[in-house]
Amino acid sequence: MTTIKINERTKTGKAFMEMFEAFFKGLDGIEIVETDSYAQVNEEESIYSPEFIEKIKKAEDNIKKGKTTRLNPEDIWGSIL
Repeated sequence: MTTIKINERTKTGKAFMEMFEAFFKGLDGIEIVETDSYAQVNEEESIYSPEFIEKIKKAEDNIKKGKTTRLNPEDIWGSIL
C-alpha cells in the first residue's frame, strides 16, 4: 500500500484530485481515504499528551467562534488581567 498526501487547498492539489477522479474513479484497488487537517492515514503515536491536544482543539474552536482576547502591546499585563 502506498500513501500520497495531497493538500487540496493548493492549485496543484485541486488539479491532481480532479485528474485522479477523472481517470481512476470506480476502479478496484484504488481508494481515496480522506482525513482532516490533523489526522494521518497511519497515525503515529503523538509526542503530545492527550490533555494538551484537547486544550489546543478547544482553543481552535473558541477562535472559530470569535472568542478571543486582544492584547494591547502598550500594556500587555493590563490586557490579560
